[in-house]
Amino acid sequence: MPHTYQRTIRLADTDAAGIVFFANYLVLCHEAYESALSAAGLPVQEFITSGDVIVPIAKSSVDYLRPLQCGDEVSVTVKPSLLSETSFAIDYEVTRLGPPAKVAARARTEHVCTSRSKRERVALSAKLAAWVNQG
Repeated sequence: MPHTYQRTIRLADTDAAGIVFFANYLVLCHEAYESALSAAGLPVQEFITSGDVIVPIAKSSVDYLRPLQCGDEVSVTVKPSLLSETSFAIDYEVTRLGPPAKVAARARTEHVCTSRSKRERVALSAKLAAWVNQG
């Protein structure tokens, strides 16, 4: 089941033209990712510091559909999917809540589970796999 994260666009998110700086769309997505993990019982601090496994982003892309400005209320939908035993993707949809509600961007990140000490791919943990598969 997809997770939805909501927040207001802040002045610090914008550039000199008053619209959200392109890289900050990925910041919004990462905030939503952290929220989704926490809601699934995978607190971010525990997720990134426990054990030998790290989950770096190997690829990211964003399609920018319409600008966002300071004060806009947005929701970010997070939908994970399994790519392989060692990797998963997350599709995001950033929506300006309006009225009317309009999709502002679609993004995708691809993550690879890696052993910190061995520097090689490893299988997703049972908890992480459960979260990805429920998406």
